[in-house]
Formats: sequence, C-alpha cells, structure tokens
Amino acid sequence: MINDRIIDQAFSDLRSTCGGVREDYFGLLYLEQEHNLPREKALNHVAFGGHDYGVDGFYFDRERRNLYLFQFKYSDAYSQFKSSLQRLITDGVERIFTAPNKDDKKNQILLQLRACLIDNRALIDQVCFRFVFAGDPAEADNSKVLQQLRDELENRKYLVDEFFGDRKVGFVVEFRSSSGRVGPVREPKQTTSFDIPLEERILVEGPRGQKMFVGFVRLADLARIHDVLGTRFFHSNIRYGLGEAESVNRAISATLKQIILDGTESPAIFAFNHNGITLHAERVDISDGNCRLRAPSLLNGAQTVTTLSGFLKKNAANPKLAEGKEAYESIRVLCKVITGADQPFVTRVTVNNNRQNPVEPWNLRANDIIQLELQDKFRNDIQIYYERQENAFDQLSAEDLSDYGIVEDSKAIQMLKLTQAFLLTDGSVSRLSEMRRVFEDDKAYGQVFRPARIQADSRYILLCYKVQFRLKKMANEIEQKGQNKYAFVHRSRHLLWALTCQALLNSKDLETLADQYGTSMTIPADLTALLINLATTRVRLLLGALMDHPDYRVKVAEGKLDFLRSDRAFDICMGIAYDKWGWLHKKLQ
Repeated sequence: MINDRIIDQAFSDLRSTCGGVREDYFGLLYLEQEHNLPREKALNHVAFGGHDYGVDGFYFDRERRNLYLFQFKYSDAYSQFKSSLQRLITDGVERIFTAPNKDDKKNQILLQLRACLIDNRALIDQVCFRFVFAGDPAEADNSKVLQQLRDELENRKYLVDEFFGDRKVGFVVEFRSSSGRVGPVREPKQTTSFDIPLEERILVEGPRGQKMFVGFVRLADLARIHDVLGTRFFHSNIRYGLGEAESVNRAISATLKQIILDGTESPAIFAFNHNGITLHAERVDISDGNCRLRAPSLLNGAQTVTTLSGFLKKNAANPKLAEGKEAYESIRVLCKVITGADQPFVTRVTVNNNRQNPVEPWNLRANDIIQLELQDKFRNDIQIYYERQENAFDQLSAEDLSDYGIVEDSKAIQMLKLTQAFLLTDGSVSRLSEMRRVFEDDKAYGQVFRPARIQADSRYILLCYKVQFRLKKMANEIEQKGQNKYAFVHRSRHLLWALTCQALLNSKDLETLADQYGTSMTIPADLTALLINLATTRVRLLLGALMDHPDYRVKVAEGKLDFLRSDRAFDICMGIAYDKWGWLHKKLQ
C-alpha cells in the first residue's frame, strides 16, 4: 500500500538525481508494485517534471500485449484529472502517435515511450490509458466532466489507428485506485466511422487548418448514425430533443408523413424547407464520392434527428412505412461537416449554429466545463440532478437517475434559476433584468460562473435556490402587515429573494438549516413557515426602511419604484441589516 511515508522516502532517496516534485514519486511506486518492476527499470518509465502532454508513465506488458499509458495523481480528488485529459485530447495523443517531433522540449518519458512504440509496433494489441489516484474510481466514472473528456479522448482513437496501420488495436480508458479498486471498464474502444454520401460537396478552408465540407446527406444516414451512437451523438449539442410539443418538430413530423406514408409530397421538398444540420467529425476521408466520418457528433440538428427517430418508432408497424422506403431514402438535408478543429473552435461553431429562435443564450452554455462541474457537484454533494441541457431531466427514467447517483427524482435544479440565485446572493439585483446579456457577455458570464462556485456548500446554494418558490406567499404575508404601507412589496420580488438569502446565510442556525432543508428539492411546511417569519420580521423592516431612505423619498412619493431592482437598494438594505443585526454580505463563493 502506497502511503506518505513511502513516498517521502522515495523522494528523499531520488530527488537529487531524478528531480521533479514529491507527487511524481507516487507513479514510480505504483509501477513498482503493480507491475513488479525493479526500481532501476521503473525509473525509465515515469516522468519527473513537466512537458508530459498528459502522460507521466507507461509500461508495455509483453505477455498481455498491452501498452499502458498512465496519469498519476496522489489525491482522492478525481477532478484533478481534468487538465490531464484536456492535454491528452488537445496535443498528447497526436504527439505520442503521429507527430512526435513537434516539440523539442518534450519530457524524456515521451522519448522513451516513442522508442517503445516503434520497437513493439507489431506486438501491441491494446492501448490502455489508466488514470490512477487514491480515490474511488466509480465516482470518477460517474463524473459528467470526466465522461465528456473521456469520450473526447476515445474519439482520438483514429490517431492510434494511423500509427498501427491495418492492425486493429484496442483502446481503453479507465480510472483506477492505487488501493486496487477499479472503476467500470468499457469495452475496448474501436474507431466509430460511418460511410455516407455527401452530394454536391464543396470544401471551405478555415483560418488554422479547419475544414468544412458542405453538401447534402440522406436523412436515413443520420438515423443510422443515431441508432449506433444513441445519446452520444448529441453530447456536443446544447439540448436533447424537445418532442412534438414544439411547433417546428410537429412540422417536421407532418412533412415526413406526407412524403413517406401519404406520398403527397416529393422527397425533394424537405431540403428546401429545412435550415440544415451541422456535424463535427474527428476526421473526414473522401473517396469515390463517399465521405467517411470518424467519431461524428451533432452540433446542430437534434430536433430533426429525434423527431425522425420518434416518427420511425411510432410507425414501425405501419405497412405504409415499408411501402414508402424509397421515398424515405431519397430525403436529403443540407449538411455542414466540420473537421480539423480543436474543442474551443467546435464550441464556438455550436454556439453560432444554434442562435436561431427559440434557442436562448443560456442554452448555448450547456456544455461548458463549469456547467459539467456543477452537475457533478450537485450529484456528489446532495444527489440532485442539475439540468444544464434543456429538457434533459424529463427524458431520464427513474432508473437512469438512480444509476447516475440521483436520489431526488421529482425535480431538478435548473440552470437559469440557479443563475438568478447566484446573482442575487452576489447582490447583483439589476442583472436579473438583463439575463440574456449575462450569458452572451463572456466577462459577465465568467463572473457569475466563476470557478469558486465549485467550492461553495451545495446545501447553502439549494437553500437560497428554493426561496424563489415561496416568494409570492412571503410577499402576501408582508403585505398583510400593512396593505397601504407594503403594497409595493410585489414589485420588489428580486430584492425580497436576495435579502431572504442573506437572512438565511447570516443565521446562527445555518448549519442546522442546511442539514434539514439543503439536501432535497421539497419545501416542507416548516421551511415555508421559516421563510415567512424571516420575510415578516427581518426583510419587511429592511424594505420599510429603504422606502423611507433619504435617497428615495421623492421617488416613492412620485410612485417611481424602479430603484427596487437596483444593486444600490440591496447595498442600503444590507447596511441597515448590519446596524440592526450584524449581518454581513455573504456570497456563495
């Protein structure tokens, strides 16, 4: 068992010759123990220092014919693998397998690894990326952040295929604990590729090597890709299918019926009426009029694909579906295929291809890393689902949620409402009137969804989040204390929410309240009673004092109450609260 004492001893013995930092020696000790390597040999298989491109250890098991590539973290926090995975995806796999000479400053371990690859090219049957740490591999495997990055890493499999040529070599990504625990192991990854015709094709070159192929694809080919990949096909999209409740989707379904089942419309009409879809592929190969897409994902067009899937399932037993097969296979749709692009570029393309109505700016942020991290956070801390992708929660069964570790399956925390809770606890009351700008402006968005949010207590966040569901009742109770005096209270909804959050966060019983009410989406009667009590005995007094403040007396007399939605009104109230009860402005990190 590797522990601090053993690591300290190895660091003391070897740092003068090997260098690096203390944590580098965790990997050395793991290789010695896991693969029974003598120290003098293990030293040549571990990185000491930087420039490792996400790989800081390797070992070729000649008997099993497996090449193991390691990333070591002497920590129980799986989140530390995020940056390592990103380095592997962006540059690492390419540097290791296809472009070893792009960086003269690369770590010595990469030179050793390259030599091993060349010497054993004909013997390696499987490449295994192992992320080894001191925590629970099952938790790492359930992380939405790591799931997405793991999928992106697996999509780089085609670079491994290029190195090994015609030989089929497996590709496995797994998380392991130094104690011996292993997370769920997926089947060895094979490159997912699809051959589809891309008619009337043209090529557009991007500014930094990106390529965009534009043409027409068969709707049937999109359905085939979806059948194979399932929801993985949508991972780069901003949301799942919205169902036939949406008018656009009803129109698509009606058109499919007219073309395939009724035969009253020509298949050619579909392309005229459709805006088109956008795909990303890790690689695109063109030959004999066919387009081979490697690891494709849908950037825009989820409504089309899911509506088609629903239409085919709904009519599976209808004999007219078989009769209309020729018409179905003749339906084309305009398609853009992006390749040769890094993830930031793909994200920008996704955002800009989804700006048509009725997509909202917050939908376009669904796949940001901070949103994935928040989804992991709420699952790990309080077992509640965070709905970053619009309509995702409604499409998950109770079994799906249970498998993901969600206990509360009746409601989800929603992105837009969470944003409002963050803004109000920050004291940014005025921002709620410009929510679109918060998501459209990178700086404003970065302030709201700053990295420190991940360190906030999830129970406190949920307490403040749930206040919104009792605002009307709280306002009514305040008004009952003096209908003329407090008639304005319904116009101060956001300020009421913000100040009630501060009442909770400044409570001497905060920990007890967090334990009782901060781990479930339910709002029991005693929590409602608590919120009403805070509203009537604390917030009411602050609002009354605000209306009598010298800065606002004239405005109040004139009935101009826009100041109730200002940051200054919040600051004045907090100043009064400090004088009365010693409240400090407390933020959710």
